[in-house]
Amino acid sequence: YNLGVDYYQLQEKEKAIAQLFSEELGLVIEYLPPSEERICSMLREHAVPFRVLGDTQVERQVVLRRGGEVVLDIPTPTLLSWWEATSDRIEMLQMNPIRAREQSGLHDRPGPQYHLTFEPQPTPEHFLLQENKPKVAILREEGSNGDREMTSAFYAAGFEPWDLTMTDLLNGAVSLDAYRGLVFVGGFSYADVLDSAKGWAGIIRFNDRLREMFDAFYRRPDTFSLGVCNGCQLMALLGWVPWMGIPDTKQPRFIRNSSNRFESRWPTVKIVESPAIMLRGMENSSFGIWVAHGEGRLYCPDPDILREATERNLAPVYFVDDEGAATEKYPFNPNGSSLGTAAFCSPDGRHLAIMPHPERAFLKWQWPWMPESWKLSLHASPWLRMFQNARTWCADSDADEHPLASRIK
Repeated sequence: YNLGVDYYQLQEKEKAIAQLFSEELGLVIEYLPPSEERICSMLREHAVPFRVLGDTQVERQVVLRRGGEVVLDIPTPTLLSWWEATSDRIEMLQMNPIRAREQSGLHDRPGPQYHLTFEPQPTPEHFLLQENKPKVAILREEGSNGDREMTSAFYAAGFEPWDLTMTDLLNGAVSLDAYRGLVFVGGFSYADVLDSAKGWAGIIRFNDRLREMFDAFYRRPDTFSLGVCNGCQLMALLGWVPWMGIPDTKQPRFIRNSSNRFESRWPTVKIVESPAIMLRGMENSSFGIWVAHGEGRLYCPDPDILREATERNLAPVYFVDDEGAATEKYPFNPNGSSLGTAAFCSPDGRHLAIMPHPERAFLKWQWPWMPESWKLSLHASPWLRMFQNARTWCADSDADEHPLASRIK
């Protein structure tokens, strides 16, 4: 909708509506003028009927002509608002009407502004081929659905990912002692029956052996953890972020989206300065990411905790608008979290809980949109850097010779 069109080939003897709207099979091709003859020749060669319709215009104006007479001349955003008016009215009945009104007024937005402060690169081959890779536990529970993407992302960064279930831990078949990383994946554990991640959190919190195992992993200086979406909700309920020791009555957690519905979108986020090890070198970058959650709105019973977390740089990711400013406005912020907050990390940076899904965008082809210049210039997705950072941190901490490092190298 950032362009216009001069549609000058309406047939004089046919009604304009019949020509513009049809349920017959068809395809509109936009091409550069020098390519016209080649394209037309190919269509004629294969006996495909076609008609040159008009020209794309830089000016955001839609002009329709019939026999040289202008029958419509209107700004593109206005026409788009007319076209979407019915959908906007339906949205008012399906979701929070306040959020529906916010969304319906965005027909004239400039579009997302992406910015990179680093150069994404594929993982060097020797990291992928080495034998003694750091082990990361990809932990899932009944109802999880993000484990395969997460496994692939860590594998692509040079890790040895292991598929673990809560049943494995409950049965004592495995423990967390052998792993450098622990990942709580996304999904809908126990179908969110008790609210998001409460069932999963209860399995850990009310089993003394499991609680001690997870607490020990959290405290080990050579470990890191990542929680995404449902895993982010879990880490909050476990009290792992923004710091340990917050009373349950004051612990930040995630509740139903302000839109009152599940949100699957590609918003823009900005990464800011923080101690988070997985976001090192990515500060001040802004680009897109997937979200897929129904209860992603940050709720802080004690506002002072959010204020302190922000002051201590423990909120490393924010939803931003088209100007790159942190926002609570829908749909730039799909869940309504205060200040646009999309993530928390621990004070030492080893533990990160993030509501959006970086593992679903660690490959370039997973992006539904990126600037045209990025399609050719980027050698890897910017989100791959997050997982590479974790692998780099593992190598660096090995070099620091932590007390437990020797037995897990």
